[in-house]
Amino acid sequence: MRTLPKDFLWGGAIAANQVEGGYNEDGRGLANMDVVPNGKNRFQYMFGNVQDLSFKEDEKYPVLNGIDFYHRYKEDIALFAEMGFKVLRLSISWSRIFPRGDEERPNEKGLQFYDDVFKELKKYHIEPLVTISHYDFPLYLVKEYGGFKSRKMVDFYKKYATVLFKRYKGIVHYWLTFNEINDTLILPYLSAGVVIDPNEDKEQQLYNAAHHILLASAWAVKIGHEIDPTNKIGNMFAGGTWYPYTCHPQDVFATITKNRDAFFFCDVQARGYYPSYKLRELERKGITIPFEDDDKEILKNNTIDFLSFSYYATHVVSGDEKLNEEIKNNPLATLKNPYLGEILYKRQDDPMGLRNTLNMYYDRYQKPLFIVENGTGTNEVYVEGKGINDERHIEYYREHIKALKDAVIIDGVDLMGYTTWGCIDLLSASSCQMSKRYGFIYVDLDDEGHGTMNRYRKKSFYWYKKVIETNGEDLD
Repeated sequence: MRTLPKDFLWGGAIAANQVEGGYNEDGRGLANMDVVPNGKNRFQYMFGNVQDLSFKEDEKYPVLNGIDFYHRYKEDIALFAEMGFKVLRLSISWSRIFPRGDEERPNEKGLQFYDDVFKELKKYHIEPLVTISHYDFPLYLVKEYGGFKSRKMVDFYKKYATVLFKRYKGIVHYWLTFNEINDTLILPYLSAGVVIDPNEDKEQQLYNAAHHILLASAWAVKIGHEIDPTNKIGNMFAGGTWYPYTCHPQDVFATITKNRDAFFFCDVQARGYYPSYKLRELERKGITIPFEDDDKEILKNNTIDFLSFSYYATHVVSGDEKLNEEIKNNPLATLKNPYLGEILYKRQDDPMGLRNTLNMYYDRYQKPLFIVENGTGTNEVYVEGKGINDERHIEYYREHIKALKDAVIIDGVDLMGYTTWGCIDLLSASSCQMSKRYGFIYVDLDDEGHGTMNRYRKKSFYWYKKVIETNGEDLD
């Protein structure tokens, strides 16, 4: 093989809670991220440390309007088609289908919206890759049931997934169960709708949620295959290899331990059982996995068809606790890698790390892989008549596409496709900024919510169009 497969799926990725808006239209209920403001307190919400989930007068909530994809989806999809997308990764807003989450019947207007979106994609021969829950849970389920701390959430998710699989049978062929599922243990409110109860053991609460969300994922695989055996259903996790700070054996073991944070969720979803290293760890900590009835059988018999992941950068860890002190209280932080370039948005670009990551996961699981998020933020300003020369985007994507090609062509990794993150500028999940721009398409909107929301093609738009036309051969 000297080139990527002819059926390689090129495209881009977005998420409902970061683009749609229309938060109070056509029967949609409030979602967990609707009440999370931008600014300095944002991460405390995502860590599950904020008990009061009401709107505050002195806070701003940009996700309520997003970039107005709810009303502009035809315009946006036409632009994606102009670039030549083969696939668009998007998610469905759970609270648009079940406004509270525990209703008997779904909201028809919500279902119709996605009917219309998929019809528009089909018009341009773009395959939808649908994430069932992308950091997106009905707020009522969070407040009333405690999110995925409660086993009842599994049944609510099963009903929701069943509705989607039936409604879009023959229309959607590629599905992802949850977004960045391994963040459940780091950002529990964001990933599992969990607010931490300070009166109960925190880790036990996190692993209760982790078990329930893994169980829900397996049920989705079972239901999706029963409704349509041709469905391809994958997981999605936050990827990116951890490197040892030095070749000291303690640093190497610290790296093994860090990489297991993602392996754990993938092991259960791809192999069908809890790995021994995790069972021993939980035993040492006195944490009980809330197994019931046929949980083990459901996990074992309903493994995923493929693994998908996000990749932005690699990370570095040391076995020396003194060195780790600076990142001890920040689960998203990393030691600086002296062999990589400058730190931008708390990350260091590492294209070779993508090749490393692809090989690591394919060697471990021998299942098809799919890169469903990859990108970098830039701070651009649109000046009418001058266009947007976003060379930083082009260089980032060029080097990462070279790396994935090496993984496929040289190393033999089975890679289904590649969707860049934020193919159109959208609200950042971490900071809720518009100024952290990932897209090939500029959206005229600033961090304060001001702007026309008009769309403009960047230089990278035309570059990516050429990449897709040549199946990754012309990267200049």
